Amino acid sequence: MTRQPDVVVIGAGPNGLVAANHLADQGWDVLVLEAQPGVGGAVRSAEDVHAGFVHDTFSAFYPLAEASPTIRSFGLEDHGLTWRHSPAVLGHPTQDGEWAMLHRDRSITASLMERQSPGDGEAWLTLCEQWDRIGGHLVNALLSPFPPVKHGLGALARLRSVGGLDFVRTMLTPAVELGRGRFRGESPRLLIAGNAGHADIPLNAPGSGLMGVLMTMLGQTVGFPVPEGGAGQLTQALARRFESLGGEIRCSTEVTGIDVERGRAAGVRTVAGERIRVRKAVVADITAPSLYGGLVDVEDLPARTVSAMRTFELDPGTVKVDWALDGGVPWASAPPHAPGTFHVADSVEQMTDALGQVSARAVPAKPFMLAGQMTTADPTRSPAGTESLWAYTHVPQSTVRDAGEGGIRGEWDRDDCERFADRMQDRIEALAPGFGSRILSRRVLGPREMEARDANLIGGAINGGTSQLHQELIFRPVPGLGRAETPIKGLYLGSASAHPGGGVHGAPGMNAARAAIAHDRVRRVAEGGRRAVGAVTKVGRR
Repeated sequence: MTRQPDVVVIGAGPNGLVAANHLADQGWDVLVLEAQPGVGGAVRSAEDVHAGFVHDTFSAFYPLAEASPTIRSFGLEDHGLTWRHSPAVLGHPTQDGEWAMLHRDRSITASLMERQSPGDGEAWLTLCEQWDRIGGHLVNALLSPFPPVKHGLGALARLRSVGGLDFVRTMLTPAVELGRGRFRGESPRLLIAGNAGHADIPLNAPGSGLMGVLMTMLGQTVGFPVPEGGAGQLTQALARRFESLGGEIRCSTEVTGIDVERGRAAGVRTVAGERIRVRKAVVADITAPSLYGGLVDVEDLPARTVSAMRTFELDPGTVKVDWALDGGVPWASAPPHAPGTFHVADSVEQMTDALGQVSARAVPAKPFMLAGQMTTADPTRSPAGTESLWAYTHVPQSTVRDAGEGGIRGEWDRDDCERFADRMQDRIEALAPGFGSRILSRRVLGPREMEARDANLIGGAINGGTSQLHQELIFRPVPGLGRAETPIKGLYLGSASAHPGGGVHGAPGMNAARAAIAHDRVRRVAEGGRRAVGAVTKVGRR
């Protein structure tokens, strides 16, 4: 007889594994189905670039995981996870030989800023002190189901102590202006704007300042940690914990449809033709476009959902380059402390131009790049004296022109990818002459390769949909939802397409699991009430 679990979780990425763990903790019989040969989703690693070098296939640094109450609650250190930190969190080299530097010790960060621009050190420590008072509540509010009543009230209670409406105004200020208002020098501006650039919110738009401060302050307080041995060790630890609770994961098992009966999710269908019925729920760690009108037939959806999904907006695509180097990056000007992460942009204004070109559907001429020196952060990633390095940047989902001179068409075939990787590599070479001579191997993953390795990364979109304000909170993934619940009873969206969006923090998965548990509890109470009424009625008829 085919097994009938309480719940099927579609997808063994971090959100799917978080949901599976929490449901298993509550005593549910959980089956996880994953299309790829292994678990991990966009949190995977392998030695597939160069022998002896571990490269993270997609994401690499995890401040949100370290700050997430959900991830911390699982005690993954007991299941093989070890966090490692680089000497410095983040660096941004400038053309004049200086470095904007974020060190885990705030006094060192402040002293470096003070040396470059007197007064900025004290201003930085003031921002850190404000974050100490309110930051925890802001992070927890962002990661909670909408509306975040508990932590929202906690943040409001502390608002006066951090400057009241002036602090609110600061958080609403676009990243390109925020640093100029609080600091005199360029280093704080570069750090805040660069961290805002991790999302696809334009640097001159509201919301970008909050993102920049959030990521920068997380770096200052918890660092940008990496799992020892590769990013995949994070999801492997989640999988080991889940299986230790009796849960089952089936890889190479693609789900092709969700069965809906009388408006309720009844089970799933796999590519092999298997039908698996569920007792209670289905949790989908897949993107909204793949769920609505994809796994769920359009006929089973309300017309308003089908209509709203037509305007669902993906975030930009991604091109990622991995290098195996036979030595460290030969910086023209060595950083004062070795950073695990570094950003590449000539200035805040040039960064804004590059991201603006992506928004205008142009391939950026001088791409803003996020990069990671993984061996600097975790010496197990490659032989001593070498470096496992990566860099990624965003490109349009649909390209109308190349803002540069390479004739890149935006088809993202092998020719486009290699030409654009040369453009990215030249950006590092300008800051580190001789960089190219240290390359043992290079791999380029364009939008097509990204999606082939993880179907959730549609066109190389890594955040499950744009992070801009028109598609956040109650507008994510479509207006009126903002939570894990879907129009189908017993079906929950637990991917980055749901609130609060992208980032490895597990919140969408946890929100979906909690919603499934709460609704099942209500259903059982209602059924118990109906049985009690029926019994009384039956007695009264005797």
